[in-house]
Amino acid sequence: MNRSKIKIRDLDFFYNDHQVLSCINETIPENAITAIVGPSGAGKSTFLSLLNRLWENIPGSRIKGRVLVRFSGKQCDEFTDINAPGFSAIQLRRSVGMVFQTPNPLPMSIFNNVSFPLKLAGIKKRAEVEERVTKAIQASGLWPEVKDRLEKKATVLSGGQQQRLCMARALVMAPEILLLDEPTSSLDPASSKKIEDLMVELKERCTLVMVSHGPEQVKAISDHVIEFLPES
Repeated sequence: MNRSKIKIRDLDFFYNDHQVLSCINETIPENAITAIVGPSGAGKSTFLSLLNRLWENIPGSRIKGRVLVRFSGKQCDEFTDINAPGFSAIQLRRSVGMVFQTPNPLPMSIFNNVSFPLKLAGIKKRAEVEERVTKAIQASGLWPEVKDRLEKKATVLSGGQQQRLCMARALVMAPEILLLDEPTSSLDPASSKKIEDLMVELKERCTLVMVSHGPEQVKAISDHVIEFLPES
């Protein structure tokens, strides 16, 4: 087993007075694919949102316990509590990328879709932007299909291509962790296979945490499995 990247300790999560997650204690290994499995409504996507603090956008939500991440450059036993005062969500999300269930390209060109996070981060040097966008699209496996039409609207791409574009957009900030919420559920088998192969390649450069309802997918590509049981 690889060394630990994320530690979840005594984690409870609430929507108003409703407790969704109770006393979660899990460890997620570095440079591996961790699959989050279980029936619908068991809290899998909610759990994923706790790893990049998207839960903070939901009115009435609150958390107890700790989510600890060992960021690069730290000692093997030095973890950061991502919910600690003074640790910003913006800082966190530059290290923790997210790919959603349904492809969500922005209404702009292929190039600008991928460069958008760089713009938000204040990275403006054209040469650096072009280099990072190119590398991200190459890492997503999409480069041969779009290299001659980067200024075309992203909406001209197929569903599978759009999902790989979204992965490129997540990768352009060189995240240490990549979260994927059922990334192949809306794709055909051929497109799904491309995403799965890409995920296996990506674990050499980052830690992947994936929600999946596909037993065959979990068996084929995951290194570690966390099972969520239905609420009793």
